[in-house]
Amino acid sequence: MNTPADKLPDISMDANALYREEVYTDRRIGLLRVLHPVKADGSADEARATLFSGEAQLMTSVGALPISFDIPATTFAEASVAYGAASKAALERTMQELQELRRQAASSLVIPPSGSSLGGMGGMGGGGKIQMP
Repeated sequence: MNTPADKLPDISMDANALYREEVYTDRRIGLLRVLHPVKADGSADEARATLFSGEAQLMTSVGALPISFDIPATTFAEASVAYGAASKAALERTMQELQELRRQAASSLVIPPSGSSLGGMGGMGGGGKIQMP
């Protein structure tokens, strides 16, 4: 018998790509995450590098937008110093992406050519002199 659970994809973790996560914060700017590689049994995996990532929030008119980013570093000390530059770059990328989304939304306006009928609007012709490609 087919149940909704039968239609779900097979969800499993990759035992060769596990990390133990530590989270640090200064309670002012954001979060610094340290991802320590571990083996399937939970012991440290010295063959893989420790990863560092950061998280910050961008305040928008609709609330806080979380922004996550990788921090290029090999030690915790390097990551804590590099947090500022990495967060600034991530915020700049996010602002550019938001501007591109706004531009795309604005250019998706469709204005009927002059002389076309809008139908149901008293037969008034639509358009005007504004033409969009």
